[in-house]
Amino acid sequence: MKRISTRRHIAAPPDAVWRVLTDPVRLTDGTGITRLDGSIARGARFRLWAEVSGARGFAIRVTDFDPPRHMVWHSGMPLGLFRGRRSFTLTPAGHGTDFAMEEVFTGPLLPLIWKSMPDLQP
Repeated sequence: MKRISTRRHIAAPPDAVWRVLTDPVRLTDGTGITRLDGSIARGARFRLWAEVSGARGFAIRVTDFDPPRHMVWHSGMPLGLFRGRRSFTLTPAGHGTDFAMEEVFTGPLLPLIWKSMPDLQP
């Protein structure tokens, strides 16, 4: 298992941050996501392209959706050969939001795929 995570304090209330996280157009503005086809909602499936993956898109399924607190995205290969689970957690903090994002990668092909993955931490 490999894990990437980040935490930030955002000077906006959780519902404002949630609106950005679930808006495909706004989510592509300076986040490293270059394109997103579909909607981000409970049980939704969408396709996402990122700067680090070039022309390769990822099929993603929203598996947990608790506005404006928590959301989980899943993607990966058939038979669990490689899986990614990205979770977003928003916690009210004063007049803003403590934002946490974590991505966990698993599966038998992880050692091979991890070697070819770019640095996702930024």
